[in-house]
Order: sequence, then C-alpha cells, then structure tokens
Amino acid sequence: MSITQKGEELHFDENLFIVSKTDLKGRITYANDLFIEISGFQEKELIGAPHNLLRHTDMPKAIFKLLWDRVQAGKEVFAYVKNRTKNNYYYWVHAYVTPIIDTKTNQLIGYHSVRRSPSAKGIEAITPLYKKMIDAEARGGVQASSALLENTLSQLKVSYDAFILSHE
Repeated sequence: MSITQKGEELHFDENLFIVSKTDLKGRITYANDLFIEISGFQEKELIGAPHNLLRHTDMPKAIFKLLWDRVQAGKEVFAYVKNRTKNNYYYWVHAYVTPIIDTKTNQLIGYHSVRRSPSAKGIEAITPLYKKMIDAEARGGVQASSALLENTLSQLKVSYDAFILSHE
C-alpha cells in the first residue's frame, strides 16, 4: 500500500508523486490516482472543485497568497503544504507548482502541481513558522503574516524557495 496512517496523519511513499492540474481559477481539471486516493474524495468530487477544498486550517493564508502571486506571474514555486482530506485526516506535501502556458498563444491557461512526500526535517522547520504566521494572521491579517514571513526569510538571508529546498 502506498499510503500509511499514524493517528490523524497520512503519509505516502517517497517514490510516488501526487499530480493535479487546475484552470486559472484554481478549479481541478486533473487528479492522478494517488491524489484521489489520499484525498479521500472520488474523482467526480474533485474535478471542477476548487483546489482549496483540501486547505487545512493550519496553513497560513499568506503562503497561498505567495503561491498564487508567483504562478499568476508565470513563475514556479516550491512550498510545504498541509492538506486536509475528506475525512478530516491530514497529510503534508512538498509542492512544486508551475504555470501551464499554451505554446501556440503564449497565454497562461492553468496550473500544474507535482507533490512529493516532504522530509521530516522540512516539516520540523516549517511547522513553527506556519504557526507564528497563523497567529500573525489572527492579529493583523494576511499582511501581518506575509510581513512575518518576509522578516524571517530576510534574517535568514534566503528566499522562500531556498528555505524550502534547504530542508530537504
């Protein structure tokens, strides 16, 4: 079996990838078998649904703002994301999200995400930062959370992507 469970947390084999595609509004247009299996949703429930259907409350909104700002600008982004399943379990992913460009028109037509199992080291590093960001959001909204992230990365002298990749 490719998925294991420890309490409320699901894990998937480090050699497998969760793959999905969305349209420009973030609605799912493709989900591979592992995505369907780990999410707990049926394919027909996922296709056409907003990808944030999987958003876990432990995820800072500022991370999704960073992600959307990047891919809407035609850039790729790496991120650690904690997802929620249909049955309220959770699983972490190391996501690589890229824009999909129509090669004939050079227009942005959607987004492609490939997720792999993150390292324990990465989750240990990101969890306290995300907790601080959520606390900042509760006090001062997404702007406060984004500022906390920017200040943290500035003190470490790294970009968000470099921070994520340094913990793999």
